[in-house]
Amino acid sequence: MKTSIHKKNVIRFEDLPRDYEALCHLHLPRKIHDRAKYDATAEMAARFAGFEAAISPDQADYFDLLCTLMEAWEKLQVPRQKLTPLERLQHLVEQSTMNGADLSRILGGSRQLGPMVLRGARSITADHARALGKHFEVPAGFFIE
Repeated sequence: MKTSIHKKNVIRFEDLPRDYEALCHLHLPRKIHDRAKYDATAEMAARFAGFEAAISPDQADYFDLLCTLMEAWEKLQVPRQKLTPLERLQHLVEQSTMNGADLSRILGGSRQLGPMVLRGARSITADHARALGKHFEVPAGFFIE
């Protein structure tokens, strides 16, 4: 009998496998690229809601990964067309609880570079966009108009 997380065969928490590999057979955790994948991941994560005290260590690791993937996708759901690349960067820096010095380390420049970019005193270059894209796991074009 094949198990599925789709609404036709809704799995209750009690019926979830307790080991990581079997959970991955139900829903393989991967980076989320679209709303459909987000919804499928959220549906699987919802199975664990309210059962935190009863989950196995493998289930806890799996649930934590699902939450991390969902948070990463949610962080990028800023209305892209309404924000400038600088505003997108400022939003991601704020969401990540980073500061200008942290940004300087990512950009690989002087200690003043990060704060200057955040203030708009320095433009985001193509090299900066690539470094930022790698760090925030988004396309470099996210930081370029």
